Amino acid sequence: MSSSVSNRSTLWFLAITLLSFLAASTAPTPLYHLYQEQLHFSAATLTVIFGIYAISLLVALLTVGSLSDYLGRKPVIFSAVLLNLLAMLLFINADSVAWLIGARVLQGFATGMATAVLSAALLDTDRQQGPLINSVAPLLGMAVGAVGCGLLAEFAPLPLQLTYWVLFALFVMQALYVWRLPESVSSQPGAWASLRPTLHVPTQARSTLWRVLPLNIATWALGGFYASLGPSLLRTATGSTSNLMGGAAVAALTLTGALMIFTLRNRPAAKGLLLGGTLLPIGLVLLLLGVHSASLPLFFLGTLVAGCGFGAGFLGAVRSLVPLAQPHERAGLMSAYYVLSYLAFCLPSLLAGNLTRTFGLVATTDGYGAVLIVLSVGALLALMRVQSIKVCSADVQ
Repeated sequence: MSSSVSNRSTLWFLAITLLSFLAASTAPTPLYHLYQEQLHFSAATLTVIFGIYAISLLVALLTVGSLSDYLGRKPVIFSAVLLNLLAMLLFINADSVAWLIGARVLQGFATGMATAVLSAALLDTDRQQGPLINSVAPLLGMAVGAVGCGLLAEFAPLPLQLTYWVLFALFVMQALYVWRLPESVSSQPGAWASLRPTLHVPTQARSTLWRVLPLNIATWALGGFYASLGPSLLRTATGSTSNLMGGAAVAALTLTGALMIFTLRNRPAAKGLLLGGTLLPIGLVLLLLGVHSASLPLFFLGTLVAGCGFGAGFLGAVRSLVPLAQPHERAGLMSAYYVLSYLAFCLPSLLAGNLTRTFGLVATTDGYGAVLIVLSVGALLALMRVQSIKVCSADVQ
């Protein structure tokens, strides 16, 4: 019984910590226009501030993503929490673009380190619930961060500091508690060698990773656009100036994604992939219609439908990959998956931010949405073809 209780408390701690890191990652999103007003920078600079976070996160995944397979989970989790504490202090004192970039660099590296080790630790703790939590917690965390920060910015004092003080206190408690966890991986030689930038994808998982990649790119590219330019698009298209609405747009996407993941938790991975490929383009079409008709309800309806596609596709990808890795390969595989995901998260949105200078935000959104629709529909057709081949093979046998 005591072992069961310990397992449950470990699972809760790991889930809440993963959620906290992702909440912190979207906390600046509702504040971007306040930073723009105070520090006088453009939409292109905004996407640089956003993109530098994702690039730093990628560097962490490429270098320290597998480190916990060699040093153990606890010291790597503790190190990530400490780095994020420093990032919160930088945000609290940010009075220039350089400070914001510094905070995002540190936060990105901490989040990349935490994402890999916490994902692996969750799989170590519970092979059944681990994949579900790995899929739900990031999306739920992004929603909590965006809405929570939007609420505090709208209704509480110190809009550019209070959220970070709350997160700072939370990370202090996590840094203290992490040493009470049981260690799930024994240390082994090879830690220094593991720091060489590389992607550790087990041979048996590679074909599956390539198969889910187009839909994965479409889902994460949509998430990156919302996290960087979503609030600006909402203000431009509908005229809304509320801090809360900007956060609500991000939360609408990620919360519906989390709910979709929970709904599909016991369904086959292929079901999630097919639903993701179907709902994502439908949601994007509705979103673009909402932008061009200046309709806030249609904008949010499209966001909700696209969010369902986001969650279904994300779960389908993770559940397709996780069973293919051995225990000592899990952190490496999750690092590789998140490297590819965050490349899709940051690079397209950085490009979009630069294109807004030439074409404007609405025209750039049209092109961005069209590319994602083509990607997701193409992925859907390829997945349907694979499913039909499997059915035919089963019939022959």
